[in-house]
Amino acid sequence: MLKRLAALTTLISCTQFAHAITLPTTSGSITIDANLDDAPWKQATQVELTIETRPGENTPAPVATTAWLIADDDTLYVAFHAKDPNPEQIRANLSDRDRAWGDDLVGIKLDTWHQGRLAYQFFINPLGVQEDSIENELTGQESDAWDGIWHSAGRLTDDGYIVEIALPLRLFNFDDSLDMQTWGVELVRFWPRDKTYRLSNTPLDRNVACTLCQMSELTGLNNAKTSRQLQITPSLTLRQSEERSSESSPWESSDNMDFGGDLRWNLTPDTLLNLTVNPDFSQVEADAGQLDVNTTFALFFPEKRPFYLDNADQFETYSNLVHTRNLAEPEYGAKLTGARGDHSFGLLQTRDEKTNFLLPGNLSSDIASLGRASDNVALRYRYNHSDRLSLGAIATGREADEYHNYTYGLDGRFDFSSQTYVEWLVVGSDTQYPEDLADQTDGEQAARTRQLEQSGTHFLGELKHETRNWDAYAIYRYTDEEFRADLGFIESVDSAKAILGGGYNWYPTDSFFTKVRLNGDVDETKNNDGERLEREAEFRFGAEGGYQSYLALWGVTRERRGRRERPEDLVLDGNAPMFDETFGGLNIEFKPLSNLELEFHPLYGDDIDFANNQPATRKQLSSYLKWQPLSHIVLEVDHLWRELKVDGGTLFTANLTDLRLNWQFSVRSFLRLSAIFRDIDRDPSLYESHEVDPTTRALSTELLYAYKVNPQTVFYAGYADGRFNDGFDNGLEQLERSVFAKFSYAWLL
Repeated sequence: MLKRLAALTTLISCTQFAHAITLPTTSGSITIDANLDDAPWKQATQVELTIETRPGENTPAPVATTAWLIADDDTLYVAFHAKDPNPEQIRANLSDRDRAWGDDLVGIKLDTWHQGRLAYQFFINPLGVQEDSIENELTGQESDAWDGIWHSAGRLTDDGYIVEIALPLRLFNFDDSLDMQTWGVELVRFWPRDKTYRLSNTPLDRNVACTLCQMSELTGLNNAKTSRQLQITPSLTLRQSEERSSESSPWESSDNMDFGGDLRWNLTPDTLLNLTVNPDFSQVEADAGQLDVNTTFALFFPEKRPFYLDNADQFETYSNLVHTRNLAEPEYGAKLTGARGDHSFGLLQTRDEKTNFLLPGNLSSDIASLGRASDNVALRYRYNHSDRLSLGAIATGREADEYHNYTYGLDGRFDFSSQTYVEWLVVGSDTQYPEDLADQTDGEQAARTRQLEQSGTHFLGELKHETRNWDAYAIYRYTDEEFRADLGFIESVDSAKAILGGGYNWYPTDSFFTKVRLNGDVDETKNNDGERLEREAEFRFGAEGGYQSYLALWGVTRERRGRRERPEDLVLDGNAPMFDETFGGLNIEFKPLSNLELEFHPLYGDDIDFANNQPATRKQLSSYLKWQPLSHIVLEVDHLWRELKVDGGTLFTANLTDLRLNWQFSVRSFLRLSAIFRDIDRDPSLYESHEVDPTTRALSTELLYAYKVNPQTVFYAGYADGRFNDGFDNGLEQLERSVFAKFSYAWLL
């Protein structure tokens, strides 16, 4: 009892100290080598991470962690000494950037405007592998797609590990007109053992819905100035490709050499200019495999190009109005982003040589391509009036000859209290389609594009109350039939959806499980004429526990429309039948060993056979394995098996396997083998309305070598090929192959 009281007294005193961290400055030099022998570290502010915020609830930390902070004129330095009573259990693997989650990690979160809205996050594993991201309190999302240029080093010691970090101030937007900076800060350690323990210098109150507003204060950086540094990153991509129509046909080859480049320049302390020419990524960043079978809506692919990712959070809204992956073949682009006090803004302009966009609907969506160049623009502004009120405006535009699409909207969030808030988005659109677009599509999309001039509105509102133990929310989303957001990714129109939901949390102590949650919701969706599209009720019972496990049981019952019998008739009643579905599944995720991660997601129940518009039964198993037999080798296998049965037999059996084998030579270089295999077997006799191939098989492989000095100074070289079957046998013919190399170098001037 006395020991617990002493620990609690220490926790309280350290917590009080942690809420005010003074940052000293130095003129001495620090070498980032994971050795704390440089003289300036003796002057640094020392902070103990004494609080376990998860799974414990602000309880004393089970292991000791010390952090040091100090700065010079242009860099913030942070060091950690993470002690461990059993250092042989430390999880430290060589991996590519942003791939070390699950390892032991230490890091720092910084809110440079101290508004509780956005925070930069920097984490490092014991070998110096970097993880960085931006956390957005308004959207509740964390984006690890952002990559800054910063420096780190780590090494294992007899009693744990030591990490050193150098964060150049040019990474950050902040108000450098102030004599002294006051930033939000949190120092964090992840200690994965039987459970994943999150340790901090700052307590987190689970009764407060906002997490970033609970950060400690970091004061200092007197008269600090943001960098005016100019970063120029030229790139050269070389590619030789060969294609043929069959194995008996000759290869047709093509050689491509593309020059491109990015420019990044802080025009003023709070205004960043990005320019790009011919940005390219397709040869070196393979998308994760997706299975496109018995689906009616288009697949979503995330953005990967550095130009579009830098300060991408400035353009985020509650609906996806800016999805730059739509810009398929950009010729050039410019982006201006900035923040000053309570105001932030973003301007994006780019020229796209291809012009792809989404044709939405209420039962399906598809991708259209105009095959002509377009000019694209996005404007974003946000005003953080106070900790309780944030307001914003957004506008986007796309133009190509006789085609255009414009959107313009307002959004905001108001916090009634620390537990209750409302957020909203109202957007209007104006669209002009080219006359030949409807002829290039069919079904619902053809019907929705025959009217050449369209204008519509979109509204999203959410009211949420969230406490430690329970939460409740109400969401209403309305999109009328003529609304379009062609620079974004809004795939459902002519629909109105209302959702009511909530949940309850338990936090057991001295138990295998550390958090248990029961939640669910009910929703109904109708088209603009009041015809029901869907009515659904679902529940989920989940638990987090030992072996870093997550277990969940969930179920859904709903009424849902099938496809239209008369494809271009947008009426639902008497045209698109309603089906009753009941299905459920399990989520099983755990780490039985420190180097082995497993996931299983079985699903069983009713479905719709959209090809024949009839009820069906789906069996599905999604599984994932991540195995690291050695600290520098990792194997990841993601497999999806799906079977759909109808009256008369099995309509199809589909398998998708995504394999990644990575050999990390050092923090900077790796060799990666990727293979994506799609295998679909169909019974043609069960397809009543159209003919199908009995088999569809495709195998795409890529062998890639990469050397990265930093996220922009890189060298890639690789080989890729594609193999396909002819639809009637099990053979795979090699029809595509290519070799490629890419060089880019970030000049800091």
